[in-house]
Amino acid sequence: MTSTPIHRWRAFSLLAVAAFMTVMDLTIVNTALPTIGRKLHFSESNLLWVVTAYGLAYGGFLLLGGRAADLLGRRRMIMVGLAVFTAASLGASLAGSEGVLIAMRAVQGLGAAIFLPAALSTVRNMFAEGAERNKALGIWGALAALGATGGLVFGGLLTRFAGWQYVFLLNVPVGVIALLLIRRVVPETGVATARRRYDPLGAVTVTGALVLLVYAIAQAAQVGWGASRTVAELAIAVVLLGAFLVIESRGEAPLMPLRIFRLRTLTGANAVGVLLGASFYSFIFVGTLYMQQVLNFSSLQSGFAWASAGIASMLFAGISQMLVTKGFSRQVLAFGMTVIGVGAIWTAQAPVHGHFLADLFGPFLLAVGMGTAFAFIPVSIAALAGVAEDEAGVASGLIYTSQELGGALGIAIASSIVSSHYKTLLRGGDSVHVALTGGFHSALWVSGAIALLAVPVTFLLVRKDEMARAVAATALRDPEPEPAAA
Repeated sequence: MTSTPIHRWRAFSLLAVAAFMTVMDLTIVNTALPTIGRKLHFSESNLLWVVTAYGLAYGGFLLLGGRAADLLGRRRMIMVGLAVFTAASLGASLAGSEGVLIAMRAVQGLGAAIFLPAALSTVRNMFAEGAERNKALGIWGALAALGATGGLVFGGLLTRFAGWQYVFLLNVPVGVIALLLIRRVVPETGVATARRRYDPLGAVTVTGALVLLVYAIAQAAQVGWGASRTVAELAIAVVLLGAFLVIESRGEAPLMPLRIFRLRTLTGANAVGVLLGASFYSFIFVGTLYMQQVLNFSSLQSGFAWASAGIASMLFAGISQMLVTKGFSRQVLAFGMTVIGVGAIWTAQAPVHGHFLADLFGPFLLAVGMGTAFAFIPVSIAALAGVAEDEAGVASGLIYTSQELGGALGIAIASSIVSSHYKTLLRGGDSVHVALTGGFHSALWVSGAIALLAVPVTFLLVRKDEMARAVAATALRDPEPEPAAA
């Protein structure tokens, strides 16, 4: 197979469709949760695990998945991850009990954690640094933003017209077709090494730390941030992360070479990635609850409410990519985070008896439609700017990890704020709907503040010269795919 542009773009299109599917599964169950709870007789506390189990495995294994891609071959790990994800999707669609569904969601998250870093690093290495790579990464970033809102739309449509099982069954034909085409279309971009060296101790400590950290954050909203269980879990996670850093600083073949953080733009991109995940996913979480619990929207109505913002995101993505290519990367990223913050705070003004067009359409269009297009695209490019070819998988896994951990933290904080203010307002004599709205308003103010915090972080850590080199560099070579391993 040659590496002509048309072949690269064919491979990119296939990987982008599969990636969109895995990212979409982060949110696709949100609008289907009430139906799943009724059909499988979930308790209220266990229903959250349908969402959390996916994020737990996904966030915990991303770094390991990225390193495996660098060592074992990216196309191979793309196929392994996609096969695991597709099989688990089929299992989830056939689940007859809450335990089976939660287990399958966790396996789905594991498959996504194997697939996504390998896919993104493949895209990064298929295109030489410069305008063509930025175009590809820009589209990839736009699809990441669209996947989150697309999940809400498809979840509502499928639940209403086909049944909750099709929320998961949708992935199966897409996954099977992609698996049949990948070996023919996607080049192997792994780095040939004389000897594969592994870091099992680093893998165990960082995976354990990330899994425990995501678990503790996800459960804190229920058991309390000050509970001894939460404090103990967070403390153990911190100890494991500390041990991981010590291991990586001394290891011969580290899982995550710490020298990668000498790239200040990469460090800044991941710092912004945490804040982006925290603000964006908590905004979607709270916005969906407000529509369903206060305005009494159905799952279908909620899906269509987000659809308008998702379509707008596609339209703004082209403008964002064009501005990034012209050298305005930092400004675009800062603008995107500002717009998300303003949109969240604007949504916090929605009243108890609100209406979609009057109170939600504007802020949704601003935060999700415009903000995500202007934030996800430059942060995806910045996260890989200047990264060596043999560390592309690690860098890809790192930016996904940052966004996922940020999302888990943001949703947990939002849940705690809503619960606390709701109970306080109820005790003060307010009605249920008034108390819920007050809790949602407080959480949205915090979501907006988190997004705005990313603006100074962007200008402090994202270096203009490193981003300019990533955007304006001329292709010095046209990467040739290595022969596929037998």
